[in-house]
Amino acid sequence: MFDLAAVQSAIREDGLDAWLLYDFRGLNVLARRVLPFAPDAHLTRRWFYLIPANGTPQKLVHRIESGALDIVPGDKSIYLRWQELEAGVQKLVQGCKRIAMETIARNANPYVSRVDAGTVELVRSFGPEIVSSGDLIQRFEACWSESQWQLHLQAAEITNAAYTVAANFISEQVRAHGNVRESAVQQVIMDHFRKHGAVTDSTPIVGVGPHSGDPHYHTTPETDVTMGVGDFVLIDLWAKMNHPDAVYSDLTRTFVIGAEPSAKHVEVFNIVRDARDAGIARVKAAFSSGETLQGWQVDDAVRAVIEKAGYGEQFCHRTGHSIGRETHGNGANMDNLETKETRRVMPRTCFSIEPGIYLPEFGVRSEIDVYVDANGGVHVTGGELQTEIIRIPV
Repeated sequence: MFDLAAVQSAIREDGLDAWLLYDFRGLNVLARRVLPFAPDAHLTRRWFYLIPANGTPQKLVHRIESGALDIVPGDKSIYLRWQELEAGVQKLVQGCKRIAMETIARNANPYVSRVDAGTVELVRSFGPEIVSSGDLIQRFEACWSESQWQLHLQAAEITNAAYTVAANFISEQVRAHGNVRESAVQQVIMDHFRKHGAVTDSTPIVGVGPHSGDPHYHTTPETDVTMGVGDFVLIDLWAKMNHPDAVYSDLTRTFVIGAEPSAKHVEVFNIVRDARDAGIARVKAAFSSGETLQGWQVDDAVRAVIEKAGYGEQFCHRTGHSIGRETHGNGANMDNLETKETRRVMPRTCFSIEPGIYLPEFGVRSEIDVYVDANGGVHVTGGELQTEIIRIPV
C-alpha cells in the first residue's frame, strides 16, 4: 500500500523538495514497486509522478493511458504530443531546487540507476539539482514488513533443512552406488522446496571439486559430474515461500564426502569463515553504537581478512547482496569491489554476507543472511553458523 505521508516524511528528512518517479515500459521497476503497480501492469507510454515534500502530488500521463496513475493520489495532467510532455515536465518541477530520481553519478550503482540519461537531462534542463533516490528506494522497496520477516524465517527453516536432506541423499547414494551426480542432488533440493511450499527462481548450485571454484557455476548436461568419497562439494541454495510478498533465504555451505578435508581445504575454509564473522561483527558494532553504516564498509571489513591471508585476488565478488522478493534485492549491497555502495544499511533490511576464495581445484564460500530489525537488532538467519567443513558420512 502506498503511504503518501510516510514518503513525504522521508523526502523532508533527506532535505529534498520532491521525488520524481518516472517509467517507460517497465524499465524502472523500482518506481513501479513504490507506487505500487500490479506485477502484470502493462503500460506503453511515459509517465511521471512528482511527490513534493509537502502538498499534493502531481501526475503526468499520456492521453491513451490517462488512468495509469489512478492507483495513487494527486492532481493529473494529460499530454499527447511530445511538446506537451516536455512542457508538462517543466511544470511538474517548477520551483523545486533538489529532486530525487532513480539515477546515480557515473552509473556507479546500476541497481539504483533506472532512469535513462536523456530523461535526467530533460529534467535537469528545467533547473533543479537531481540527486540519487537510493536511500529513499530502500525505505519503500527494501525495508521489510513484519509479515515479510516472518515469511523469511519460514523460508530460512526450509533452506536450512535442505542441507540435511541433501547430505543424507549424498550419503545414501554413495554408500549404495559409489557416487551421485550433481544434477541428482539439485533435484532432491528442488523436491524438498516444493514439498514445503517454497519456490525459487532457479536451481541451486551444486559444485564438485573444480566446479566449486566457479562462483556462478551452473550444472548442465555437458558439465554434470559425479561425486564420491573424498570429493569437496559446495552447495548454494535459495528459496522463498509461495506468497506474493515473500522474501528469500539464501545460504551456502561446503562439504567433504566420506573423508577428512585436506589441510588446504581447512586453511581456506577457516579464512573464509573468519572473514564472514568479521562482517557480522562489523554490522553488530555499528548498530550497537548508533553508527551510520554503509555497504562498502562491511565489504572492507570482510575483504581485509582475506587480503591479509594472501587470497585477495581469489575473492572475486562483492561480500553480499540485498535480499528481498528477488534473491538479489534492491537495497544496499555489501560492496566496495564492483561498486562503492554508499547507501546506508537500514533497519528492516536483509542482506547476505558471503565471502569466498576460489582456486582452480576447489572453492569455498560461506553465506549467511543478516536482518537488521526496526530497533537495530542484528539477526543471522538460516541455522547455526558453519564453523568447519561438514563431513558427510558414507
